Amino acid sequence: MWDINLTYREELQSTFDRLYEKRQDLQSSRPLPTIALHKIRESLSIEWTYNSNSIEGNTMSLRETQMVIQEGITVKGKSLREHFETHNHDKAIDYLYSIVNEDYTLRSIDILSLHGLVLRSIEEDFAGRIRNAGVRITGANFTPPNANKVPDLLDELIDFINTNPLNLNEIELATVFHHKLVWIHPFFDGNGRTVRLAMNLILMRCGFPPAIILKNDRKKYYEALNQANGGNYQKLTLLMCQALERTLNIYKRAMPDNYTEYKEISDIIQEPNFPYGQEYISLLARQGKIDAYKEGRNWLTTKEAIEDYMETRKRKR
Repeated sequence: MWDINLTYREELQSTFDRLYEKRQDLQSSRPLPTIALHKIRESLSIEWTYNSNSIEGNTMSLRETQMVIQEGITVKGKSLREHFETHNHDKAIDYLYSIVNEDYTLRSIDILSLHGLVLRSIEEDFAGRIRNAGVRITGANFTPPNANKVPDLLDELIDFINTNPLNLNEIELATVFHHKLVWIHPFFDGNGRTVRLAMNLILMRCGFPPAIILKNDRKKYYEALNQANGGNYQKLTLLMCQALERTLNIYKRAMPDNYTEYKEISDIIQEPNFPYGQEYISLLARQGKIDAYKEGRNWLTTKEAIEDYMETRKRKR
């Protein structure tokens, strides 16, 4: 089960360092106003619900997701299941926030509880219950293990996360947990949504904000999971880093002493005497080599982040 190739670590070390530095900046800054924190959490929860549901085929738009959650509106043309999926995911996020803290230890009951909330009123017979028969996943390059093995495999995974025998950092732990839980596929339905919720228990217990896999990265996300089935975690870990950097930057923008302004790459390269092209800077962003994050299909970064990277490269030469 633990076929994990760690050769990617050197490639991503500077990215890990940058994310941990941002976390430290958030923790050491003056406490943000309560209303600002509430607004960020509320906004992220809606994005989280929208993106995770969309990856699984829910057709609610971001605005419709917001209306269902905040205003209780029934959206014309959307199925009852899609409404339940939206309400349920939001309630599962609330539950996640209620149990996670710096002393949190991962437990199977919490994963089952999250799944129970995700499938409430949709598949009541299976909500919060481990599957008792085989399943197949369309488009995946593996077959999930026999149902008889699932309880032991789940216990083994949770023990691995809590003991951390490979001495992985929290971002790596969340990534491995994410992949292995998808591979185990403990439920008949709702695995993806449950995994993308539960992985954040590992990140949030150590002071990170939630990492949200974006709908626009769906194809890249599934390709990364398929690569991880062969023990190659580089793409999935990078995707996790990018998702985490985006939410870290959202919180950093709310800090009272923050002066960093992120711009689209196309705007930065148009500045006078800027020596690098858009394709090159976009590649650096996609590889996690510069401080950058994605909004929609566009990458945002800063001129300073690009210059810092170039200066570091010069020193290494």
